[in-house]
Amino acid sequence: MRKIAAIGCAVLFSVLAQAQLPIGGNVFFGYSYSGGNAFTQNVPPPPTPANGSLNMNGWEASVEGKYLPWIGVVLDFDWHYGSRGVRPACLPPACTTPPSFHLNASRHDLMFGPRASVSIGKYTPFAQFLLGVAHQTDAGGGVSNSDTTLATGIGGGLDYKLIKGVAARVQIDSIHTHFFGVGQNDLRFSTGILFRF
Repeated sequence: MRKIAAIGCAVLFSVLAQAQLPIGGNVFFGYSYSGGNAFTQNVPPPPTPANGSLNMNGWEASVEGKYLPWIGVVLDFDWHYGSRGVRPACLPPACTTPPSFHLNASRHDLMFGPRASVSIGKYTPFAQFLLGVAHQTDAGGGVSNSDTTLATGIGGGLDYKLIKGVAARVQIDSIHTHFFGVGQNDLRFSTGILFRF
């Protein structure tokens, strides 16, 4: 999977290097929320709930180059992190309850792909397909692990023009990853400020 993503990146960047310069574009930065999991497969002892779901907060940034008035190429990067307390089940035969601890997760996604958009007055709705890599690090109960996998994102959003060259954005994407051999589909909600150039 990593080789496929690397080949895809190389092909896209070589095509863009030979293509014409963008006719415009934008830069976005804002707050982002995503669902996630910690220790989806390698659960540390003592026994804990598998698939430790988390609410993950963080940020997203993207840069878009417009090659046609309604088509652009996007480079998207985000970072989410979250934690939750876990109280393990008691252990037989004495049934002593182990101490509780926190599951922590940190996930980074780096993706690129096409975006289609159209301006209607002050509004610019858009849709996009992204492909890239994701990396996650988990820690909890004295155990840590990490994994890197192929990531895809399908979604869209809406920009609202505030003043010339500045807009507010709301965006939602479905991010698919495959950490530790287990597939995950998490929704990512983002909002922030967009600067057009």
